[in-house]
Amino acid sequence: MSSSIEQARKEFAEFEEKVKRSVLLSNLSPEVTAAVLKMALEQFGNVVNIEFVPNLTIPYDMPQCALVEMEDPVKARKVIKTMKDFPFMISGMPRPVSAHPAKAEMFSDRPPLPGRKINFRWVDKSSPDFEVAERLKRLCSRHGKESLALAQLQLEEEEKLAKQQEDMVMANYKKHEMIELLLLDGIAAKLAHRYGIDLSEE
Repeated sequence: MSSSIEQARKEFAEFEEKVKRSVLLSNLSPEVTAAVLKMALEQFGNVVNIEFVPNLTIPYDMPQCALVEMEDPVKARKVIKTMKDFPFMISGMPRPVSAHPAKAEMFSDRPPLPGRKINFRWVDKSSPDFEVAERLKRLCSRHGKESLALAQLQLEEEEKLAKQQEDMVMANYKKHEMIELLLLDGIAAKLAHRYGIDLSEE
């Protein structure tokens, strides 16, 4: 029995060390992937693991937050400090990403606290706790509706931003295409000769 308790304490201590070297990234775009995050954060140090935190209160697959485990707490603090001092854009989205120290409650693989027991019971309507539970239930329901409305608004904004970026890319493509046509049909060479401009690569 004592050996199992010691093992549980050891596992929880290792988990606490993991929390210390982890960072919570919020305000992420739904377009951000683990590969994008890893590439962006490796300038601060080795990225050990990335876990997206889904919002289970909405019917959309929107990884708005992510837990990033760095190789040590120093690297994690460096990520947090840099993102506080500078706007850090990820995946080309015009929205700064914020970073905060991770907490144990954020991890889905959090081991049970050694010696902790969770008790539950059904609350009778005559109990003073029943009204408290009802208020909490209504509060959770309202929070879920608000989260859904915010998610829908964010999706609409993301679609607008994606359309703007697509239009910008297409406009730049047309400019380069026009320049290439001018070079191929000789118009650019004639204009360069007239105005004394050297178009050679040298």
